[in-house]
Amino acid sequence: MFEKLQYLFTHHFVLSQNLMWVCFAIAVAVLLFLDLHVFNRKNEVPSFKHTFWICVAYIGAGLLFGVFVWYEEGTSKAMEYFTGFLVEKSLSMDNIFIMSVIFTSIGVPRIYQHRVLFWGILGAVVMRALLIGIGAALISNFHWVLYLFSAFLIYTGTKMALENHEPESEEDTETKLKNSPIYRAIEKYFPVTHKIDGPHFITKIKGKHYMTPLLFALLTIELMDVVFALDSVPAIFLITEDVFIVYTSNIFAILGLRALYFLLEAAVHRFVYLKHALSIVLIFIGIKIFLPHIGIELQTWHSLAVTFALLFGGVFISLFKEKEQKA
Repeated sequence: MFEKLQYLFTHHFVLSQNLMWVCFAIAVAVLLFLDLHVFNRKNEVPSFKHTFWICVAYIGAGLLFGVFVWYEEGTSKAMEYFTGFLVEKSLSMDNIFIMSVIFTSIGVPRIYQHRVLFWGILGAVVMRALLIGIGAALISNFHWVLYLFSAFLIYTGTKMALENHEPESEEDTETKLKNSPIYRAIEKYFPVTHKIDGPHFITKIKGKHYMTPLLFALLTIELMDVVFALDSVPAIFLITEDVFIVYTSNIFAILGLRALYFLLEAAVHRFVYLKHALSIVLIFIGIKIFLPHIGIELQTWHSLAVTFALLFGGVFISLFKEKEQKA
């Protein structure tokens, strides 16, 4: 009797997990289809109002999926999902500024930027799957890797906290980008033209195929995303080891990055204190794994509450200080 009940429970759990993966895949496919064929049917610079509502729709979809996780997996898993979603969304703020610099330095017109970002985000969906798969395999075979992740996050958070958070000029950041190994490697090993050929990634000049600035920007963004993932993937694995929660919270957070880019590209530098808050969040997530060893047990909702309070506190203080300086 006990074995039969155990079999039924295991069988139901596997079916439930498979159903959730299917629902996730359908949700992502629908969002990507809408993004390509409905939200941005034409090559045009999106208006603020249009971008705002797309951004709201993406965030709403991510939160709605969290409610689905809550219904299927319970409160604890939902809190893990929402925490991962919030941390990843905040870490993506740096991506927005870097994307803006990449487009400026390479000379990609705004009218074609949404096309580059669409394929960039699609590539990030695949790349995150690979990185998360590697992370999950490492943790499964070598659980002590979590302590390495923890030490890395504490180091990253401390380094971020001690950095000068005065915004660099776009010229300085552009110079750093052009001198970076990623930028130089693409120019060195691939035939590149600085001529824009409409929305095309490859163009033909005198019988030879060249990479247009659009493809150059796309490759640069993809490689930079791998660099940024080195922060976000360890962070989410220290929040939860559930691969489903890790991947879905990551993907729903980056799916709306294109809309968020057009919404915030001109204003992201205003959130000066967000980096301070984010550095404290990374340190908090990093030390959390050690707390049970000294008798401190944190519930999943504690992590969500602390993360939410710190990040929104950083945004609020940034906007308050800006208003105070203008007064």
